[in-house]
Amino acid sequence: MSGNLIEMHELTKFFKIKKDVMLHAVDGISLNIREGETLGVVGESGCGKSTLGRTVLRLHDPTSGQILFDGRDITRLKGRQLADIRQQMQMIFQDPYSSLNPRMSVQELIAEPLLVADVCKTKSEVYEKVADLMETVGLASRLSGAYPHELDGGRRQRIGVARALALNPRFIVCDEPVSALDVSIQAQILNLLMDQQEERNLTYMFITHDLSVVRHISNQIAVMYLGKCVEYCESKQLFKNPVHPYTKALLSAIPVPSIEMKNRKPQLIKGEVTNPINPKPGCRFAPRCPYATEACTQGDIPLTEIEGGHSVACVRAKEL
Repeated sequence: MSGNLIEMHELTKFFKIKKDVMLHAVDGISLNIREGETLGVVGESGCGKSTLGRTVLRLHDPTSGQILFDGRDITRLKGRQLADIRQQMQMIFQDPYSSLNPRMSVQELIAEPLLVADVCKTKSEVYEKVADLMETVGLASRLSGAYPHELDGGRRQRIGVARALALNPRFIVCDEPVSALDVSIQAQILNLLMDQQEERNLTYMFITHDLSVVRHISNQIAVMYLGKCVEYCESKQLFKNPVHPYTKALLSAIPVPSIEMKNRKPQLIKGEVTNPINPKPGCRFAPRCPYATEACTQGDIPLTEIEGGHSVACVRAKEL
């Protein structure tokens, strides 16, 4: 089994709203990502998925906790040390249009990280590398002078992938990289990412709200709800034996193309969403959970291993 490339220990990111009022975007996350594998992070909008990814990359400074990259503590790195480690950690953004400078051509966009990091000795070496990257991600050389507004969403996202690969990173955060694309283009980008992972031994954190997508690409899955991780295990195990009520509700919403399942009804999640601003102790899903008891609101519920590699944050995990 591969060693862990990324380790998060009780990682938190709070945003200050006003004096003594904090929004708990990421609250006590402890997860590992094995080298060469993919951790899928799923949950509904506003659960803290993207903030977690940006905090791991140090685009946000963590409020507390620890981030280890290949055994090295990067939580408080600054200046040149942080710049050096960032060359090994990259990001693919959700919107393939707003993440690109509209005034730069395809060639200039892909060359930018190479020029900023100053990894090539000459301009000709830069543009030779750009040509190789364009070929790698499936962009025709005739598009090198084109601008983002002249391209479709799939080609724009291929530019994003090329930029992420430019500095030969070891770790990439994929922040919903296919959610803005047509289904047929989604498959192409996913296959591109998986091919590059196999070829370059890349490690991914794949953030999405689409469980069908995360099942296809992930080795492990973490389910988040309002800044907390409520379930964490191998991908196959999650789909075979979901335990947390929130995970079960998410999985029940996946359409199943089967006549035998035509009468299957999704589990509707009712009730009010807990306010993430200075939340009270206890399970944050409790107000919407049909199995909630008084014990669910007595104090914060840690992520606890119930069987080999399968962890759940639920006081009734063994009953459900």
